[in-house]
Amino acid sequence: MEPWRKAPLLFLVSLAPPALWLAVFFLLPLSLLWAYSFGEKTGITGIDLDWTLTNYARALDPLYFGILLKSLWIAGAATLICLIVGLPVALAISFAPARVQPWLLLLIILPFWTNLLIRTYALIAVLRGNGHVNSTLEWLWGIGNGFLGLIGLGGHQLLGTGFTPLQLLYNDGAVVTGLVYVHLPFMVLPLYAALDRLDRSLIEASLDLGAGHVRTFFTIIAPLALPGIVSGIIITFIPALGAYLTPDLLGGSDSQMIANVIERQFKSANDWPFGAALSFLLMYITFFGLAMRSLLSNGRGGAA
Repeated sequence: MEPWRKAPLLFLVSLAPPALWLAVFFLLPLSLLWAYSFGEKTGITGIDLDWTLTNYARALDPLYFGILLKSLWIAGAATLICLIVGLPVALAISFAPARVQPWLLLLIILPFWTNLLIRTYALIAVLRGNGHVNSTLEWLWGIGNGFLGLIGLGGHQLLGTGFTPLQLLYNDGAVVTGLVYVHLPFMVLPLYAALDRLDRSLIEASLDLGAGHVRTFFTIIAPLALPGIVSGIIITFIPALGAYLTPDLLGGSDSQMIANVIERQFKSANDWPFGAALSFLLMYITFFGLAMRSLLSNGRGGAA
C-alpha cells in the first residue's frame, strides 16, 4: 500500500465521512456542554453563558464532593474485587488447552449479549429479601436447626427461633456487587491478552529453579502481566465511576453515585450548567487516568 502522502486526495476523501460524523455528533455536543459548564441557570430553562467558575466551585461543596469521593471509593472497591477475581480466571484461560480457550472466552463475553437492565433485574431477583440467596440460607438454617435438635444440642438456642433475611439490596454492598457483576469481563479480557503473550519458558525456568508457584506468580507472571493489569484497572474503573443504572436500581438513598446526581441536574433540577460541570469533572478524572496509563507505558519503554 502506498503512503498516504502519495495519494493525499484519496486519504482526505476516505477520512472526511468519519471525521464529519465525529465532529457533528461528538465534538460539537461535547463543546456545547463544556461551554454550559461555565454558565449560570436563569429562570426555568434559560442559561446565561457568563464564563464563570461558580459551578466548579459548587462541585467542591462538601455534599457533592462527598458523593464524588464515595463514587471513587465504590468504583475503586469494585475494580479491586474484579482484579482479585479476574486474574485467576484469566490465568486459567491462558493456560487452558487451545481448543478450550475460545469456549471459555465465549463464556466471558456472553453477558454482553444480554441487556444491562435485564441483568440488573436478574441480580435483584437473586439479592432481594425473598431471593435466591436468602432462600438458600433459610434452607441451610432449617437443615442446621433440625440436625442440632436431632442430636439434642437445641437448635433454637444456638441458631435462634427463626431465620432473618439478610439485607443485601439498597446499600453500598449491593452497588459494589452489581458493579463487579457488570464490569468483570472488562477486567478479564485485557488480563488474558497480556497473560497469553507470556514467555512460558520463563515460568518453567522459575519453577525448575525451585521458586515455587506463589513466588513465580509474584516475581515472574505479575510483572510481565503488568500492562494488562493496568489496562484492566483503567477499563474497569472509568465506566464503574460513571455508572448510573446499577446504583440507581441496587443502591438506596445513601448509595447514590455521582452519575445519579448528574442525571438529576439535567432532568428534575433542570440545572444544565451544574450538571455539565459535574460531567466534565468525571471527564477530567478520566483524562488523568489515561495520562497516568501513558506515563506508565513510557516508563517501561512503550510496552503495552
